[in-house]
Amino acid sequence: MPFQSAVGTARKGLRIDDDVRFIRSWIEKPLAIGAVMPSSKPLARAMASFVDPKADGKVVELGPGTGAITEALVEHGVDESRLVLVEFNSNFCRLLRARYPAATVIQGDAYRLRRLFGEVLRGEVSAVVSGLPLVTKPLRTRVRLLNEAFGLLEPGAPFVQFTYSVVPPIPRSLARVRVEASERIWLNLPPARVWVYRRG
Repeated sequence: MPFQSAVGTARKGLRIDDDVRFIRSWIEKPLAIGAVMPSSKPLARAMASFVDPKADGKVVELGPGTGAITEALVEHGVDESRLVLVEFNSNFCRLLRARYPAATVIQGDAYRLRRLFGEVLRGEVSAVVSGLPLVTKPLRTRVRLLNEAFGLLEPGAPFVQFTYSVVPPIPRSLARVRVEASERIWLNLPPARVWVYRRG
């Protein structure tokens, strides 16, 4: 079998394994995982496209799961050593450390960024990319997360979030920041949209 074909087959095998891991985790804790399947490649690429691969700051990814969006960030040109992956699930953490050894993987509650980071990374983050199931949380929790993320971000840097909902995960009126949205990404299960929030 040619090398390229072997790599493709191996990656398909990994993708199927990731789907199984996600389904199992979702059955155990559906509100914690928030997705039945990992993000599709079109959705992951759309998320990554809002991140500047040439920036100096860290890129914090919230709820990376098995690393579908992480992979897209690396393919987009983000240096793996810039990645800080915050994941609650211990099995996913082990998987991420094996797949992205140069990244920093932190097991913890991504909804408590101030508690996780304190003053570390303040103003030194060039993007926060979130795969968290925000719409399953109270609105107050979502707004707090956004504010805590902006405490880490450089001025004008993006907070990138996807949602399956047709409305923004954090209403424009409450966010009080610049908000933009991608086209609906139909090649995802279920279809999703990327929302980007910027302050300053």
